[in-house]
Amino acid sequence: MALDPTKIPIRASTQEHLDIEDIKNDIVVLKDGGACLVLSTTAVNFGLLSEKEQDATIYAYAALLNSLTFPIQIVLRSTRKDVSSYLKLLEEQEKKQKEELMVEQIKKYRAFVEETVKQNEVLDKEFYLVIPMTALELGATKAVTSAFKRKRGLPFPKDYILERAKTILYPKRDHLIRQLNRLGLKSRQLTSQELIELFFSVYNPEAQRQKLTTASEYKTPLVEPAIATPPPLPSPPPSPTPPSQPEAGPSPMETPSPEISTPPSEPEKMSAEPADDVPLEGEALQRQIDNLITSVKRK
Repeated sequence: MALDPTKIPIRASTQEHLDIEDIKNDIVVLKDGGACLVLSTTAVNFGLLSEKEQDATIYAYAALLNSLTFPIQIVLRSTRKDVSSYLKLLEEQEKKQKEELMVEQIKKYRAFVEETVKQNEVLDKEFYLVIPMTALELGATKAVTSAFKRKRGLPFPKDYILERAKTILYPKRDHLIRQLNRLGLKSRQLTSQELIELFFSVYNPEAQRQKLTTASEYKTPLVEPAIATPPPLPSPPPSPTPPSQPEAGPSPMETPSPEISTPPSEPEKMSAEPADDVPLEGEALQRQIDNLITSVKRK
């Protein structure tokens, strides 16, 4: 009998192919047991600097690279600029103005911005620095064993991974922020809410304006698929079992009851005589010995 494809429960999700296990305490926990934190930093227009300022920036950047004893990842992300909120702000300011000249100037400027956005693609550039922590820093033996066995789930408890990530990543974060300050760049660590919005926009570029709930309102891990557990398949009817044979002896858990022997009645005692092939004991044996001695003496 062919199964209906629409009635087959979903047993997998595209979220299983993501490297992210959860986002908690401003740290991204990865499925292999590693973790990372993300710094957002500003940029500097190198072309507008003077020659001395350019040289100082180059030397400061070289000092930053030479001071690193851990890997980092530099991410440059270009996204389409959403100017709807800016246009709305201009419209509100236009309504608040009382002078006709200011109203006219704001109206012309708002029309210019709208026309520029329609004709040209306005991009917004964002700069991030990622500081990773590998699963080997938690415990090489267990991490390697879990990787080779392809065991699902984290190799260590999530709370332990977060505590170790804070101990390992926070000193690296502080060092990197100090070096960026020498370059004239302001940087800060992204919060859990900002990380959620960042990864959501990365994996869903078409949903840029969607509002997300706060991180504290999530009851389950952020990337855990919300798939209901499929109902269990009906079990086959039990096969008929043959009747059980009576056991020859008592079971090990049972103790046989002692048999109670009834003594023979008095007539049976008087008529019972020992057979020839039965060995004699006690008074019967003594009586037979006395009979033999008496018969010998007579002879």
